[in-house]
Amino acid sequence: MSRNITEKVNLRNLNLADMKKLLLDLGEKPFRADQICRWVFAQGVSSFDEMTNLSKELRNKLDQIATLSQTTILTRQVSMKGDTIKYLFGLQDGNAVESVLMKHSYGNSVCVSTQVGCRMGCFICASTINGLVRNLSPGEIYDQVLGIQRETGERVSHIVIMGAGEPLDNYENVMRFLEIINAEYALNIGYRHITLSTCGLVPKMMELAEKKLPITLAVSLHAPNDELRDKLVPMNRKYNIQKLLEACSAYTSITGRRITFEYAMLADINDSDLHARQLATLLKGLLCHINLIPANPVEEKGFERTPPERVDRFRSYLEKVGLNVTVRRELGTDINAACGQLRRRFENKLNQPRP
Repeated sequence: MSRNITEKVNLRNLNLADMKKLLLDLGEKPFRADQICRWVFAQGVSSFDEMTNLSKELRNKLDQIATLSQTTILTRQVSMKGDTIKYLFGLQDGNAVESVLMKHSYGNSVCVSTQVGCRMGCFICASTINGLVRNLSPGEIYDQVLGIQRETGERVSHIVIMGAGEPLDNYENVMRFLEIINAEYALNIGYRHITLSTCGLVPKMMELAEKKLPITLAVSLHAPNDELRDKLVPMNRKYNIQKLLEACSAYTSITGRRITFEYAMLADINDSDLHARQLATLLKGLLCHINLIPANPVEEKGFERTPPERVDRFRSYLEKVGLNVTVRRELGTDINAACGQLRRRFENKLNQPRP
């Protein structure tokens, strides 16, 4: 099987079925696919020579037609509390993406990016500054988790798909990533330990619902009325709050899973008593949880976060009318690793040595 080197397939983009087909094309037994997948995803090898239970002939065949994607840790920043580490991963095309390790009492969680940049234009988010460059492949998303687990020597038990990019705008690659990360031959991270965030791409939300994956879907709401949400989340102009909530209701009916609504609190913008009442009216009767997020600073945006006493007043009202609500624990704000702070970067513009 001869291919030009430019056509080499990245094995970290393949699931088990794809791997079996590749082996059949090579004239090899398909049972080898499981062995290769374990080397590629569980062990995270960087060369075919490391696949010691494969024949030298098979390893040579793989080397001729395939490659193993590699990301490089360019920088590593640790928060003052030591519970959050932000990584800048260099990609092979010179772009770079940020990922975050968060340490909790229940295990280690990694927030991954799914795109270089983002085209959604959300007001609170640094990721969307300068727009979208490209989608990440399943392997490039997976490599973020693998790289952090390798660097720390500690198992990653939870995944948060909330980094740079809109996951449902890169739907097929993100679905492939989910399949692989959950697989027994890979890191075997349970779907119930995975949260996927969206700003409200309604058709893709419905496609996701039909898969009936027991993941947690988090919807970036941020406003209780269309006039305000049009400004904060431009996708609202295409799929307004009514359409979004209809999709959310359908999602909970199909999957049996409650939805988390993310609500970033911006001083004097969306944090008044009226906003709290409007939000309560919107979400009453929906199977959901509300996550209030004191907005994290983004230099270019110029907004201020809601003061703690106002956040508490907002939370108290929502609880009083019977809604489930929490205020998100603050992690990594001091290293710009918190919600909304991850952004697009270019490796060739970085001259920082790794700490």
